[in-house]
Amino acid sequence: MTSPTPTGRLLPAENGRDLVLTRTLRSPLREVWASLTRPERTARWFGPWKGEAAAGRTVEIQMAFEEGAPWAELRIEACESPRRLAVSMADEAGSWPMEIRLSEADGATTVELVHHLPGQTAQPGEAGIGEIGPGWEYYLDMFVAAHAGLPRPAFDSYYPAQKTYFEELNG
Repeated sequence: MTSPTPTGRLLPAENGRDLVLTRTLRSPLREVWASLTRPERTARWFGPWKGEAAAGRTVEIQMAFEEGAPWAELRIEACESPRRLAVSMADEAGSWPMEIRLSEADGATTVELVHHLPGQTAQPGEAGIGEIGPGWEYYLDMFVAAHAGLPRPAFDSYYPAQKTYFEELNG
């Protein structure tokens, strides 16, 4: 079985660096937004969430495809429907400040996932990038599959197969 091709890029940012991954779907912007934000739809590719969702509020989200399917608090930093959702989450694996940006052109919607790596500079050995990158590739492909009604990909096609690619982004 061949591994999916990684798409992640590591870009300089104001407060460190950003890991940026992109997917394009042949669907209208509002349909893609619904797949990213409605609990019954997020349950298909990430996990269900509960609570009152609004900028400045915290909801609980279940990481349904992680070992033990743990629940975590997810703070909504910004919600600019239907184009941008910025969130932050912290767990035993670290801090997860990220955002999803959507744009639409010619009947297709581009999804850009940005995982902010605050305080990170272009030094070799970026902590965790070899694990973080393949994980987001997997989740984005799960999102695409769920949105299109296709079977879920297998995580072992992403990790450790893509680990070296992401570690070499520091080169």
